[in-house]
Amino acid sequence: MPRPQRRRRICFEPEVCRFAPEGGAEGRAVVLSLDEFEVIRLVDAQGCTHEQCAAQMEISRTTVTEICERARRKIADCLVNGRELVIEGGNYRVCDGSAACCCGPCRFRKSTMEHEEDGNMRIAVTYDNGEIFQHFGHTEQFKLYEVQDGKVVRSQVIDTLGSGHGALAGFLRLHEVTALICGGIGGGARMALEQAGIKLYGGVQGSADAAVQAFIDGKLEYDPDVMCSHHDHGEGHTCGDHGCGNHGCH
Repeated sequence: MPRPQRRRRICFEPEVCRFAPEGGAEGRAVVLSLDEFEVIRLVDAQGCTHEQCAAQMEISRTTVTEICERARRKIADCLVNGRELVIEGGNYRVCDGSAACCCGPCRFRKSTMEHEEDGNMRIAVTYDNGEIFQHFGHTEQFKLYEVQDGKVVRSQVIDTLGSGHGALAGFLRLHEVTALICGGIGGGARMALEQAGIKLYGGVQGSADAAVQAFIDGKLEYDPDVMCSHHDHGEGHTCGDHGCGNHGCH
Protein backbone atom coordinates (compact mmCIF):
# COMPACT_ATOMS: atom_id res chain seq x y z
CA MET A 1 0.00 0.00 0.00
CA PRO A 2 1.55 3.34 -1.03
CA ARG A 3 2.55 5.75 1.70
CA PRO A 4 0.22 8.79 1.93
CA GLN A 5 1.66 11.90 0.29
CA ARG A 6 2.84 14.60 2.67
CA ARG A 7 0.95 17.88 2.39
CA ARG A 8 3.02 20.68 0.85
CA ARG A 9 3.32 23.90 2.83
CA ILE A 10 2.20 27.08 1.06
CA CYS A 11 2.36 30.64 2.37
CA PHE A 12 -1.14 31.75 1.43
CA GLU A 13 -4.03 31.01 -0.88
CA PRO A 14 -4.12 33.36 -3.90
CA GLU A 15 -6.81 36.03 -3.98
CA VAL A 16 -7.29 35.67 -7.75
CA CYS A 17 -7.97 32.06 -8.72
CA ARG A 18 -9.38 32.25 -12.25
CA PHE A 19 -7.90 33.67 -15.46
CA ALA A 20 -9.89 33.62 -18.70
CA PRO A 21 -8.54 35.01 -22.00
CA GLU A 22 -10.81 37.13 -24.21
CA GLY A 23 -12.07 35.04 -27.07
CA GLY A 24 -10.37 31.99 -25.61
CA ALA A 25 -10.94 28.42 -26.66
CA GLU A 26 -14.00 26.66 -25.34
CA GLY A 27 -13.73 23.55 -23.25
CA ARG A 28 -12.60 22.52 -19.82
CA ALA A 29 -10.33 24.88 -17.91
CA VAL A 30 -6.78 23.96 -17.00
CA VAL A 31 -6.53 23.40 -13.24
CA LEU A 32 -3.37 24.52 -11.48
CA SER A 33 -3.23 23.15 -7.93
CA LEU A 34 -2.25 25.46 -5.08
CA ASP A 35 1.00 23.59 -4.44
CA GLU A 36 1.84 24.00 -8.15
CA PHE A 37 1.00 27.70 -7.87
CA GLU A 38 3.29 28.00 -4.85
CA VAL A 39 6.23 26.46 -6.67
CA ILE A 40 5.74 28.86 -9.59
CA ARG A 41 5.44 31.80 -7.18
CA LEU A 42 8.62 30.91 -5.31
CA VAL A 43 10.80 29.79 -8.21
CA ASP A 44 9.66 31.98 -11.10
CA ALA A 45 8.21 35.07 -9.39
CA GLN A 46 10.54 35.35 -6.39
CA GLY A 47 13.65 33.73 -7.84
CA CYS A 48 14.14 31.03 -5.21
CA THR A 49 16.36 28.08 -6.04
CA HIS A 50 14.77 24.65 -6.08
CA GLU A 51 16.58 23.90 -2.82
CA GLN A 52 15.14 27.00 -1.14
CA CYS A 53 11.68 26.22 -2.46
CA ALA A 54 11.94 22.65 -1.22
CA ALA A 55 12.94 23.79 2.28
CA GLN A 56 10.08 26.26 2.44
CA MET A 57 7.44 23.81 1.23
CA GLU A 58 8.93 20.91 3.21
CA ILE A 59 9.31 18.65 0.20
CA SER A 60 12.30 17.25 -1.72
CA ARG A 61 14.17 19.17 -4.41
CA THR A 62 13.23 16.45 -6.90
CA THR A 63 9.57 16.97 -6.08
CA VAL A 64 9.95 20.72 -6.62
CA THR A 65 11.44 20.06 -10.06
CA GLU A 66 8.60 17.71 -10.99
CA ILE A 67 5.92 20.13 -9.79
CA CYS A 68 7.59 23.07 -11.53
CA GLU A 69 7.78 21.29 -14.90
CA ARG A 70 4.15 20.15 -14.63
CA ALA A 71 2.91 23.63 -13.65
CA ARG A 72 4.83 25.32 -16.48
CA ARG A 73 3.31 22.92 -19.03
CA LYS A 74 -0.16 23.83 -17.77
CA ILE A 75 0.54 27.56 -17.98
CA ALA A 76 2.01 27.12 -21.45
CA ASP A 77 -1.13 25.24 -22.52
CA CYS A 78 -3.25 28.20 -21.41
CA LEU A 79 -1.07 30.77 -23.17
CA VAL A 80 -0.60 28.87 -26.42
CA ASN A 81 -4.10 27.44 -26.74
CA GLY A 82 -6.11 30.25 -25.14
CA ARG A 83 -7.52 28.09 -22.36
CA GLU A 84 -8.94 29.26 -19.05
CA LEU A 85 -6.76 28.74 -15.97
CA VAL A 86 -8.23 27.90 -12.58
CA ILE A 87 -6.17 27.67 -9.38
CA GLU A 88 -7.72 25.26 -6.92
CA GLY A 89 -7.21 22.07 -4.96
CA GLY A 90 -4.00 20.19 -4.37
CA ASN A 91 -2.31 18.50 -1.46
CA TYR A 92 -1.31 21.43 0.73
CA ARG A 93 -1.51 23.15 4.09
CA VAL A 94 -1.32 26.89 4.71
CA CYS A 95 1.75 28.05 6.62
CA ASP A 96 1.23 29.88 9.91
CA GLY A 97 4.27 32.12 9.31
CA SER A 98 6.28 30.76 12.23
CA ALA A 99 8.87 28.68 10.35
CA ALA A 100 12.41 30.05 10.16
CA CYS A 101 12.61 29.59 6.39
CA CYS A 102 9.20 31.10 5.74
CA CYS A 103 8.87 33.75 3.07
CA GLY A 104 8.22 37.41 3.63
CA PRO A 105 4.55 37.72 2.56
CA CYS A 106 3.17 35.28 5.11
CA ARG A 107 5.54 36.28 7.90
CA PHE A 108 4.35 39.85 7.53
CA ARG A 109 0.65 39.27 7.17
CA LYS A 110 0.56 40.97 10.59
CA SER A 111 1.36 44.65 10.30
CA THR A 112 4.04 45.17 12.94
CA MET A 113 6.71 43.44 14.99
CA GLU A 114 4.57 43.03 18.09
CA HIS A 115 2.55 40.38 16.26
CA GLU A 116 5.59 38.30 15.25
CA GLU A 117 5.63 35.04 17.19
CA ASP A 118 9.37 34.61 17.61
CA GLY A 119 10.55 38.12 16.70
CA ASN A 120 13.45 36.87 14.53
CA MET A 121 14.09 38.89 11.38
CA ARG A 122 16.51 41.11 9.49
CA ILE A 123 15.51 44.75 9.02
CA ALA A 124 17.11 47.19 6.57
CA VAL A 125 16.97 50.98 6.83
CA THR A 126 18.00 53.47 4.14
CA TYR A 127 20.91 55.12 5.94
CA ASP A 128 22.86 58.36 5.97
CA ASN A 129 24.94 59.39 8.98
CA GLY A 130 22.61 57.92 11.57
CA GLU A 131 19.41 59.14 9.90
CA ILE A 132 16.88 57.51 7.59
CA PHE A 133 17.82 58.52 4.05
CA GLN A 134 14.72 59.85 2.35
CA HIS A 135 15.14 58.66 -1.27
CA PHE A 136 15.18 54.89 -1.60
CA GLY A 137 16.42 54.74 -5.20
CA HIS A 138 19.39 57.01 -4.41
CA THR A 139 20.51 55.48 -1.14
CA GLU A 140 24.20 54.63 -0.98
CA GLN A 141 23.99 52.69 2.28
CA PHE A 142 21.66 50.48 4.27
CA LYS A 143 21.93 49.71 7.94
CA LEU A 144 21.00 46.10 8.63
CA TYR A 145 19.61 45.01 11.99
CA GLU A 146 19.52 41.37 13.08
CA VAL A 147 16.60 40.94 15.47
CA GLN A 148 16.15 37.90 17.69
CA ASP A 149 13.48 37.43 20.33
CA GLY A 150 12.43 41.05 19.88
CA LYS A 151 15.92 42.52 20.47
CA VAL A 152 18.62 43.87 18.14
CA VAL A 153 21.55 41.50 18.51
CA ARG A 154 23.68 42.76 15.64
CA SER A 155 23.82 45.68 13.20
CA GLN A 156 26.05 46.78 10.35
CA VAL A 157 26.19 49.44 7.65
CA ILE A 158 26.62 48.15 4.09
CA ASP A 159 27.20 50.01 0.82
CA THR A 160 24.80 49.46 -2.07
CA LEU A 161 27.72 49.29 -4.53
CA GLY A 162 26.01 51.49 -7.05
CA SER A 163 22.74 49.54 -7.15
CA GLY A 164 19.73 51.73 -7.79
CA HIS A 165 15.99 51.73 -8.16
CA GLY A 166 14.49 48.26 -8.67
CA ALA A 167 17.91 46.55 -8.37
CA LEU A 168 17.99 47.46 -4.69
CA ALA A 169 15.21 44.96 -3.97
CA GLY A 170 17.42 42.15 -5.24
CA PHE A 171 20.34 43.56 -3.26
CA LEU A 172 18.28 43.43 -0.06
CA ARG A 173 17.06 39.96 -0.81
CA LEU A 174 20.64 38.71 -1.18
CA HIS A 175 21.19 40.00 2.36
CA GLU A 176 18.09 38.08 3.56
CA VAL A 177 16.21 41.25 4.52
CA THR A 178 12.56 40.72 5.46
CA ALA A 179 11.51 44.32 6.26
CA LEU A 180 12.58 47.74 4.97
CA ILE A 181 12.18 51.09 6.71
CA CYS A 182 12.69 54.11 4.46
CA GLY A 183 11.48 57.57 3.52
CA GLY A 184 10.17 58.14 -0.02
CA ILE A 185 9.94 55.35 -2.59
CA GLY A 186 8.53 54.97 -6.11
CA GLY A 187 5.91 52.60 -7.40
CA GLY A 188 8.28 50.32 -9.31
CA ALA A 189 10.52 49.82 -6.30
CA ARG A 190 7.48 49.07 -4.11
CA MET A 191 6.45 46.36 -6.56
CA ALA A 192 9.98 44.91 -6.67
CA LEU A 193 10.08 44.74 -2.86
CA GLU A 194 6.70 43.03 -2.76
CA GLN A 195 7.84 40.45 -5.31
CA ALA A 196 10.98 39.85 -3.22
CA GLY A 197 8.84 39.24 -0.13
CA ILE A 198 10.18 42.31 1.68
CA LYS A 199 7.65 44.23 3.77
CA LEU A 200 7.82 48.00 3.30
CA TYR A 201 7.47 50.64 6.02
CA GLY A 202 7.85 53.94 4.19
CA GLY A 203 7.43 57.61 4.98
CA VAL A 204 9.58 57.37 8.12
CA GLN A 205 12.00 60.11 9.20
CA GLY A 206 14.58 60.63 11.93
CA SER A 207 17.03 58.29 13.63
CA ALA A 208 17.47 54.85 12.03
CA ASP A 209 18.13 53.18 15.38
CA ALA A 210 15.08 54.79 16.97
CA ALA A 211 12.85 53.73 14.07
CA VAL A 212 13.93 50.11 14.38
CA GLN A 213 13.30 50.14 18.13
CA ALA A 214 9.86 51.65 17.54
CA PHE A 215 9.17 48.90 15.01
CA ILE A 216 10.17 46.23 17.51
CA ASP A 217 7.94 47.86 20.13
CA GLY A 218 5.02 47.95 17.70
CA LYS A 219 4.97 51.76 17.76
CA LEU A 220 6.49 52.71 14.43
CA GLU A 221 4.54 55.42 12.61
CA TYR A 222 4.75 54.98 8.84
CA ASP A 223 2.81 55.76 5.69
CA PRO A 224 1.65 52.61 3.86
CA ASP A 225 0.83 54.71 0.78
CA VAL A 226 4.08 56.69 0.57
CA MET A 227 5.23 57.34 -3.00
CA CYS A 228 7.98 59.11 -4.93
CA SER A 229 7.82 62.82 -4.08
CA HIS A 230 9.31 63.98 -7.43
CA HIS A 231 10.82 67.07 -5.84
CA ASP A 232 14.39 66.58 -7.02
CA HIS A 233 13.73 66.13 -10.76
CA GLY A 234 15.40 68.65 -13.00
CA GLU A 235 13.41 71.20 -14.95
CA GLY A 236 11.30 69.58 -17.64
CA HIS A 237 12.18 66.08 -16.38
CA THR A 238 9.13 64.16 -15.30
CA CYS A 239 8.61 60.70 -14.00
CA GLY A 240 6.92 59.87 -17.24
CA ASP A 241 10.17 60.64 -19.06
CA HIS A 242 12.32 58.16 -17.20
CA GLY A 243 9.74 55.65 -16.02
CA CYS A 244 9.76 56.52 -12.36
CA GLY A 245 6.63 54.49 -11.92
CA ASN A 246 8.58 51.45 -13.06
CA HIS A 247 11.83 52.02 -11.24
CA GLY A 248 11.03 53.66 -7.94
CA CYS A 249 13.04 56.85 -8.37
CA HIS A 250 13.23 57.60 -4.65
